[in-house]
Amino acid sequence: MDFTAFNLHPSIMAGVRACGYSVPTPVQAKAIPLIMQGGDIIGLAQTGTGKTAAFVLPILERLRSGSRGRVRALIISPTRELAEQTCDVINSLGGETGLRSIAVYGGVSMERQTSGLRRGVDIVTACPGRLIDHLWKGNISLEDLEILVIDEADRMFDMGFLPDVHNILSCILHKHQKLLFSATMPPDIRLLAREILHHPVTVQIDHELPAKTVSHVLYPVPQHRKTDLLREILHRTRMESVLIFTRTKLRAERLAQQLASDGHRVASLQGDLPQHRRQAALDRFRDGSIKILVATDIAARGIDVLRISHVVNYDMPENTDAYIHRIGRTGRVEKSGDAITFVTSADSEKVAALERLLDEPVKRLTLEGFDYARRAPNSQSRQPARKRPNRIQGRGLARRRQ
Repeated sequence: MDFTAFNLHPSIMAGVRACGYSVPTPVQAKAIPLIMQGGDIIGLAQTGTGKTAAFVLPILERLRSGSRGRVRALIISPTRELAEQTCDVINSLGGETGLRSIAVYGGVSMERQTSGLRRGVDIVTACPGRLIDHLWKGNISLEDLEILVIDEADRMFDMGFLPDVHNILSCILHKHQKLLFSATMPPDIRLLAREILHHPVTVQIDHELPAKTVSHVLYPVPQHRKTDLLREILHRTRMESVLIFTRTKLRAERLAQQLASDGHRVASLQGDLPQHRRQAALDRFRDGSIKILVATDIAARGIDVLRISHVVNYDMPENTDAYIHRIGRTGRVEKSGDAITFVTSADSEKVAALERLLDEPVKRLTLEGFDYARRAPNSQSRQPARKRPNRIQGRGLARRRQ
């Protein structure tokens, strides 16, 4: 099967060829014909399966004919990066159609976005908060909306955007097609789907499992030796482009500084950075100016860089859903990738959950010649804390006796 099976207009097929698409991915093969029929869709597919093109191509086909310069398609995204990337896909696939799109999100000038909207656009990709700002100011009208896409709905829930999504939906009073895409289906997203979708058809593509093109390894290591182990792995391993995840903003910033001092081309991506610095880091990572990006989970959502060869979980993710989203940044669309996870003794339950997800043990590796037993700095000079009874200890002892 190839893209000619969808009977797309020649102007859209020109975009397909320009992007180098040949054979549809499973989610594209299943979702595109159903979306083109006009019904509501639930798409369950993880990052890297080609889901963006799965809804962009039918949107372009539908909007190709009809009036221009009015918002007829709206795509709601959880992050600025994802909104921009979706807009880029629209422009690449629809370059020959004459359809105009714009991405709107917070952290940048609202006036510039307002100017672009007033010139007339057909497709808007937007983050919920900034979209509501434009709706309140009358900069966007949804009176002509035909297709609404809620992308990465589970991330939308994680970030607390569901109330904003409901507010946006309340502004659309006429019948329209709705498409909801998500990697997972937690209860709140199932409830949202029941509330807003009309007899939806579900397209499911291995949404509970990481991509088969990714290999998984664990490196057991004491917490205080993680940075030195990472340095050694980076030194010994041939890596094209590396995305490293940390649990906190401070750790992301500090780790990036430490790697930069080793001579690595590296940047950090975390929520406290202003938008222009976040965008600059992403642009440099995409064009290869930097090879390593250290990021927190929220900051990294929506990163879409095909060349990422390795994802390193410096800190074990909180749950298997977060693991899927993290390592989904590598092994994209038929490319292979490696997921490296550092684990401490405190991560045993999370490791067990991961192995249940994968339905097999994950290979444990040790780095030859690396001193795992080295003590933390100044540990020899530290005196053991004197154990003194206190109220908390006393209560605990009483409970144990009971």
